[in-house]
Amino acid sequence: EAFEQAALAMTAVIVEPDTVAGSETIELNVSAPDEELLLTEWLNALIYEMATRHMLFTRFQVKICDHELQGKAWGEPIDIARHQPAVEIKGATFTELRVWLDEDGLWHAQCVVDV
Repeated sequence: EAFEQAALAMTAVIVEPDTVAGSETIELNVSAPDEELLLTEWLNALIYEMATRHMLFTRFQVKICDHELQGKAWGEPIDIARHQPAVEIKGATFTELRVWLDEDGLWHAQCVVDV
C-alpha cells in the first residue's frame, strides 16, 4: 500500500487525483535489488507511461514479491483544459529516498521527485 500511496501522492503533485477517471488500465512490471530502488523504478515507470501515453493516473494496485513489482494503474488521457496539470514530473530521485517498516507494522515510502 505504501507504493500505491506514493504513486497517488506523485499524481497529486500534477493534478487533483479526483479529477482523473480510471477508465483505462495499464500494467507495469519492474524489479530492483532493494525496496528503495524498487520505489524509484516504480515511480519512474509511471512517469514514463504518463509521458509516452499522455495519461494521468488516479488508482494503483501493487504486488511485491522478491524485489519484483507487478503493478496496475488506472487513468485516462490528459485533458489539459479539464485537468489543468500544475507541473510535469521529470523523475523520481534518490533524494530522501527511504522505505521502512515502523513499529506498528506499517510500511512507509518516500522520495523526492524532480519537476
